[in-house]
Amino acid sequence: MDINEALAAFDTLSQATRLRVFRLLVEHGPSGMPAGTLSESLNIPHNTLSFHLSHMSHAGLVVSRREGRSVIYRANFEFFSGLIRYMVEDCCRVEFASIRNDKKRKCSIIELSHCCQP
Repeated sequence: MDINEALAAFDTLSQATRLRVFRLLVEHGPSGMPAGTLSESLNIPHNTLSFHLSHMSHAGLVVSRREGRSVIYRANFEFFSGLIRYMVEDCCRVEFASIRNDKKRKCSIIELSHCCQP
């Protein structure tokens, strides 16, 4: 991850419709959702949703696959994990945040400390 990729992702997510779409795709996990269902769930016209999904795809936040006549979109968890890792590794001091790999669960764990001062 470099600064330009991070900026593109944050710029993309700083728009309300795209943030709503991304949050719903994250909620649906790796299986994703068909574009039509996504449009209906968020009450977004198909052409408007298509514009936003294209923008999100170019930023690396979503990926799609075709299943028959449907296009299934899902959050690009690999990219988003990299974005979070970039923020913690390059923007936080060790005493405030750290990342450790959990080999048993096969995931990375971000630990925030001193973030909730009384």
